[in-house]
Amino acid sequence: MNTMAESVTTVLSTAAVADARDAARVFLDRLLQPAMATEAADTVVLVVSELATNAVRHGGGTCTLELTAHAESIEVAVHDSSPHAPRMRTPDLYGGTGGFGWPMVNRLARATTVTRRASGGKTVSALLDR
Repeated sequence: MNTMAESVTTVLSTAAVADARDAARVFLDRLLQPAMATEAADTVVLVVSELATNAVRHGGGTCTLELTAHAESIEVAVHDSSPHAPRMRTPDLYGGTGGFGWPMVNRLARATTVTRRASGGKTVSALLDR
C-alpha cells in the first residue's frame, strides 16, 4: 500500500467538528488495502473529534486536520495557531470544564507528538493502529 495523505478540512468552530468527523469517515472508507475495521475507524474518528475540539477551544479558534494512512497505522494531525502544548490535568468531574480528552487520546494512540511550527502555532499528532 502506498501512503495516502489528505488535508481534510479546516475547522472553524466546535459545531464544525462534526464536519471533521464526517471527513475522517470518508477518508477511512476509501482505504482498501487493508480496509479499516469498524472499531479501529471509530477510534480514529474519536481522536479526530477530540483533537479538533481541543484545537478550536484552546488553540486559537481554527485548525486544519490532516490524515495520513500508512500500511499499519493512521496519523491524525491537527494544526492550530497556539504555541501552547496540550497538558495533562485532573479531569473536572463536577464543573464541566473537561480534562478528559488529552489523556484519552494518549491512551488510544500508539504515540502522540506535539511539534512547534516555524510559521507559528503547533501540530498535535496521534498515531493509531489500523
